[in-house]
Amino acid sequence: MSAHMTPEEFRLAAHRAIDALCDYWRTIESRPVLCEKKPGDIAAMLPAHAPEDPEPWDAILGDVDRIVLPGLTHWQSPSFFAFFPANASFPAVLGDLISTGLGVNGMLWATSPAATEIETRVLDWLAELLGLPESFRSVGGIGGGVIHGTASEAVLTALVAARHRAVSRAPSGPAPHCTIYASTQAHSSIVKAAMIAGLAANPDDRSHLRLIETDADHAMNPAALAQAMRDDVAAGRVPTFVVATVGTTSSTAVDPLARIGPICREHNAWLHVDAAFSGSALICPEHRWMIDGVQHADSFNMNPHKWLLTSFDCSCFWTSDRRSLTAALSVTPEYLRNAASSSGTVIDYRDWQIPLGRRFRALKLWFVIRHYGAAGLRAYIREHVRLAEMFESWIKGDDRFEIAAPRTTALVCFRIRPGKGESIEQADARSRSLLATLNGSGKIYLTHTTLPDPAGQPRHTLRVAIGSTLTEERHVRAAWDLISSTVA
Repeated sequence: MSAHMTPEEFRLAAHRAIDALCDYWRTIESRPVLCEKKPGDIAAMLPAHAPEDPEPWDAILGDVDRIVLPGLTHWQSPSFFAFFPANASFPAVLGDLISTGLGVNGMLWATSPAATEIETRVLDWLAELLGLPESFRSVGGIGGGVIHGTASEAVLTALVAARHRAVSRAPSGPAPHCTIYASTQAHSSIVKAAMIAGLAANPDDRSHLRLIETDADHAMNPAALAQAMRDDVAAGRVPTFVVATVGTTSSTAVDPLARIGPICREHNAWLHVDAAFSGSALICPEHRWMIDGVQHADSFNMNPHKWLLTSFDCSCFWTSDRRSLTAALSVTPEYLRNAASSSGTVIDYRDWQIPLGRRFRALKLWFVIRHYGAAGLRAYIREHVRLAEMFESWIKGDDRFEIAAPRTTALVCFRIRPGKGESIEQADARSRSLLATLNGSGKIYLTHTTLPDPAGQPRHTLRVAIGSTLTEERHVRAAWDLISSTVA
């Protein structure tokens, strides 16, 4: 008995799977946003051993409803306001489906020229739509873009390129003591990248890593960065890599690139801009103030899979120093050699990333940009920013709450204001209780962070991140009504 599907069997199963996905999206609003299962519940529903004989597709797809869906936190729910969004859309789903069905590996130009050339062109499109400098585009062979899996991969890739450039510039002798800089509000992926690259032994190792203090708006303090770099130079160390964040995870604070960039140039340090979430807003010209000074950057990253309708994983990375990037990452065994690569006229994206193999991820981004058009994408972003502004106004108008950080795009950070005779600790305990009650309701899902208040006191802070594909004004109003009626 053959377990292979015929094309007709595949067509019927695919139709059923797509119908199930459409039904899921139609009913997602009625599902509890946060998964209600306990640890081990899903595993208990699975056999202890793999099946010996083929199973019918009715049983396999039936278990999606029976086992999978009840075990999910529904990231595509219109009432998902936690973390940052993980956008999906039908054009992206179709692009992913076709990419998976084609089953190509675009590691080299020769292994699928369309995968490479579409990716190069679409990344040039997106760079233009975001208002990035010409130096980040592929024309001329100096810069260009590539799709990674996540912003964490992008920062590691940039760090490896930066270290290679610093080492290649150093005089002969012992390897330079390279140093890395990011703000205290920067993403944890920077510390992890340092660990993977051998520049930190553990998360607390600061022999090569400097976390720079922030200002009252939680953005990197350029004066503190400059001083840290001067101190390292005086001690014989080499400032190598700076990460500036455009839209920090906790509060979407924006590091001042126009002031940070010249400091990096003074020390020949690589400047990487992490705009994983907020970078999508750059498609709207009114938000490009956030990247004033980006011309100083050596690399830039943003995630369409967060807030630009392109399903995970799709993290776009650009560099203006292609040579350092590929020199740091290129390894060419005999079995990868081919005439196109040897000619030097093509891009081999295996030299632009950590892994060798790669999926045809550009297909879904290509579909999304073509389906919505730039105008549609701008309208999508602007509506979420409008909803965030509206939610923020409700917080500001309620004396029980206070805004915890300036809103830059579509994230609102707030906390409970201490009442008369109430300590900060007591107010924060009420914030924690509020969050637990809200998430336990199944109606919405929020997450929290810790941000200092004006006196420098760390405070428990609730985050409302607006950006899910299906979120409308009525969902934001319902969230506010629930928050307002629940707070003690």
